[in-house]
Amino acid sequence: MPINASKRRTWYIRILWIPVLYLVVTHWDIALPTVNVHYSKAGQEELRYIWNVSDRIYKGGMLPGGGAIDNGVLFPDDEFFMEFSWWSKKEGRNHCISISPKWPNTDIYLDADGNIDMRKDSGTDADRLKECQWDRAKP
Repeated sequence: MPINASKRRTWYIRILWIPVLYLVVTHWDIALPTVNVHYSKAGQEELRYIWNVSDRIYKGGMLPGGGAIDNGVLFPDDEFFMEFSWWSKKEGRNHCISISPKWPNTDIYLDADGNIDMRKDSGTDADRLKECQWDRAKP
């Protein structure tokens, strides 16, 4: 009888791998470092943006109180880069930052004028930001 119990236990262990593999495949993005850009509710207009993550490019808009989000890569190499460019139609001033995402989240807060809120209590991870390497628009 112990041989049969051993076979049954081995079968259960093999069957348990199915949901584990399913969870890994469907939720792999949880492991990636995420960058969140938050736009102040006091903003007066929509901001347009472009994410460039190692030439994976997304475009969109942020309304006041909204934001934008994108993922980095789990194991970045020397050629990895993440840049976020944004502007308003009225102001015409372009902003661009290069981001080194940290796991699990990097937060960037924009004030009502669309500038990065660099106050200590703002929540912006300023140590992860620098001037754009590829797009030379000033932040």
